[in-house]
Amino acid sequence: MAVAHGLCSGMGGMRTTGDLVCRMQFAKSMKIADAKKYVADKLEIDPFQLTEENYVRDIREQLGMGVVTGQPNTPKGMPAKMNIEKVLGIEISSCEHFRQQVLRN
Repeated sequence: MAVAHGLCSGMGGMRTTGDLVCRMQFAKSMKIADAKKYVADKLEIDPFQLTEENYVRDIREQLGMGVVTGQPNTPKGMPAKMNIEKVLGIEISSCEHFRQQVLRN
């Protein structure tokens, strides 16, 4: 866990795509190179652009995937995570748990 976290944090975390790459590593047991390619393909960008902070910020805002310094009227928290689920085509356990809680109440 510490190694994967260190690598993904080094990619910039939410400032770029480090959090998305890390999710793919854990969700699909991907190696980092495969996870980077997968995320780049889903975002329709070149893998070299994954660490371009300004470029990726615009993409994250457009797709509603959350940014470090939240913008007014953009998804944050759980809505942003749910958008990440859609874009990456994965299930995030906290989102599923949230859905179950909402349906119970």
